[in-house]
Amino acid sequence: MRPSLARARLLQQRPVRIVCMYYPTAMLPAHAAKAGYDAVWLDTEHNTWDPGELRRVIQLHHLANIDCIVRTGSRDPATLYHLLEDGATGLMVPFVNTAADAAALVRATRFPPLGERGLDGASLDNHFYLNGTTDYPAQANAQTLLIAQIETPEAVANVDAIAATPGIDGLFIGPGDLSLRLGCPLDWNEPAMIAAEDAVAAAAKQHGIAWGRPAGSAEQITAIAAKGAQLIAHGSDFGSVLVGLQQGGATLQSALPAS
Repeated sequence: MRPSLARARLLQQRPVRIVCMYYPTAMLPAHAAKAGYDAVWLDTEHNTWDPGELRRVIQLHHLANIDCIVRTGSRDPATLYHLLEDGATGLMVPFVNTAADAAALVRATRFPPLGERGLDGASLDNHFYLNGTTDYPAQANAQTLLIAQIETPEAVANVDAIAATPGIDGLFIGPGDLSLRLGCPLDWNEPAMIAAEDAVAAAAKQHGIAWGRPAGSAEQITAIAAKGAQLIAHGSDFGSVLVGLQQGGATLQSALPAS
């Protein structure tokens, strides 16, 4: 089974550098790996992916030797472990509000004794059964990441119990949904957002798991790293296109002011 770069860095108490992929972009895994990222957060919660296209893009992560963490809105056990069988390094699951939610995800995605994931072993994550399945369940449990998103006041209230759930590897704050439900602006200087972030950081530290969130600047990255964040997301295909086209348009305007 392919070793997880993110897992290795977490064991070394080092940050995991994550970029987001919103749309099928064949070149992104290779370019992200060369740019020094450890993982791509591939978003299928807010974007529609054809299943075959999704499998192909996950395979490109293996070719580039970079982790693929799929954010999925599904809670269906078979759908979740199909993503892992297809080669995803881990799953990021939105709206994990209770310890019961977290435990259900562990049951769906971990092999015994942690969970009840179904065993096959004939897919990419087990090298298509080339070496059998003797070590496969233990390796899958050891190398797969399961990240619970904290996005509601209920989740913040239950974050200690969520973090304490065996089989949960990390907590990841969803700032847009959290600020919306807290009734405050999406501003990390808002007292309610600071309190939520501190609660997540404290729970992760207490139970020895990772936590993180998107960070839009070097200052934000430094600030959350100082609080112990290890799952640090910065950059995306959407943002690169947005900024790149704005810069390109400005360059054209400056060179062709009368056109």
